[in-house]
Amino acid sequence: MVDIKISGRKVSVTDALRDAVQEKIGNALKVFDIQPMTCDVVLRVDKNRSNPDRQACEVTVYVRENVVRVVSESSDMYAAIDDAAEKVARQLRRYKTRVVDKRQRAGRDMPHPMPASVDDLADLIVPPDEDDQLVREKYIELKPMTEEEALVQTDLLGHDFFVFENATTGLINVIYHRKNGGYGIIKPKLEEDDEQA
Repeated sequence: MVDIKISGRKVSVTDALRDAVQEKIGNALKVFDIQPMTCDVVLRVDKNRSNPDRQACEVTVYVRENVVRVVSESSDMYAAIDDAAEKVARQLRRYKTRVVDKRQRAGRDMPHPMPASVDDLADLIVPPDEDDQLVREKYIELKPMTEEEALVQTDLLGHDFFVFENATTGLINVIYHRKNGGYGIIKPKLEEDDEQA
């Protein structure tokens, strides 16, 4: 059984909420029983003018050296927990298909993906009503990976973009979801110069 750490931000975690998390998220984690795996759940209430009653359930699962992260919001905390459980089960299935099964088919280990400390890159995006002020600063530890591995990590984290060190060039790249579908990659001009040389 996976140890689930539960905490609250601007909400007190009652026994009923704790039981709901243990049951719903615990069942979702059974989809993919692999060790080592740990799970952090943060229940929070965000107060803002546009949505004064927004309640959220953030689930971060650390499985081997990968991070699976989902956030679900609702006006009801129990609904947010239910939705987060469904999302994490889907993400773990995706992780199993794209990472574990591929590794078994290839018969080799995948290079190290991004460490668990980079679980929250989406918070770097500044909300429109605060576009003139820096609201958060994030430090990340970069490990070399291929573009394909960065793409998998982007999907597992559920982010629109992912910053990584390109294993081939050693330079920093950004992979991102394009609005019209597919993915794009941002590379330093140095890489283009190297390819032309």
